[in-house]
Amino acid sequence: MEKKHLLGIENLKKEEIEEILETSKSFIEISKRPIKKVPVLRGKTVVNLFFEPSTRTRSSFEIAAKRLSADVMNFSSSVSSVRKGESLKDTVLNLEAMKTDLIIIRHSFSGAAKFLTTFCSSSVVNAGDGTHEHPTQALLDGMTVLEKKGRLDGLKVVIVGDILHSRVARSDIFLFSKMGSKVVISGPPTLIPGYFRGFPVEIDYNLDRALENADVVIMLRLQKERMQGGFFPSVREYRQKYQLTPERLIRTKPDAIVMHPGPINRGIELSSDVADSGRSVILEQVEKGVAVRMAVLSLLLGGER
Repeated sequence: MEKKHLLGIENLKKEEIEEILETSKSFIEISKRPIKKVPVLRGKTVVNLFFEPSTRTRSSFEIAAKRLSADVMNFSSSVSSVRKGESLKDTVLNLEAMKTDLIIIRHSFSGAAKFLTTFCSSSVVNAGDGTHEHPTQALLDGMTVLEKKGRLDGLKVVIVGDILHSRVARSDIFLFSKMGSKVVISGPPTLIPGYFRGFPVEIDYNLDRALENADVVIMLRLQKERMQGGFFPSVREYRQKYQLTPERLIRTKPDAIVMHPGPINRGIELSSDVADSGRSVILEQVEKGVAVRMAVLSLLLGGER
């Protein structure tokens, strides 16, 4: 992988995605060892720069870097000089003065990760920027599907819910379509604007119809914190039309898997019966996340496999 940064899936070639996923396989085994550590990035410094709340992504990146023997610095905007008015650029430049090698950033503004690359000497990994992209989530989703299905081409992948505000949806659309799968998105018309017709997807506002013969179903969280105004009449009506229930799951293929980037709003996008069923691979997604992020950090910083 020749790129210095990972900003999104849209600008990756199919071969680069395959390289990351292939590298990830070798790191899955490391996480099962009694001593989960390799010296791949010994002497490197990685910064977790998170301006939004996160459990899975932040913890996963921290564990990934530590298992590669990198030094890790965790930054929280709530207890930093950002609260005193320091700009993003000044914050990053001050961190870089401590000789960092890679910065992982999550920010509420789309394009924040790319902005860092205009003045950073460190590598930059996008851990989610506004409603733009979340590339490592899509990569771990791809890794999970690859393990369960044995391939990424020729599948029907259905993404359901708040497409408008979801950076995960955008990255998943790019990844699965590039790898040869058919991607269908479903949700309320207000949450799937017309410009999504320019994406490599099919749009079906009827969830029951969209789920027919699906191999993979990716449910999305309703991001109420990003919603200004009414996008649907009520949560009750949303549940009736777009919640994945055992009755709806019957429409998919018998071996279809259910995924979710988390956190789950139980009883809204997913019923507990589905979330806790044998068809759910949500916790396996979290497990794959560590291996995928180890692969990304290793490839970007030039570590040996």
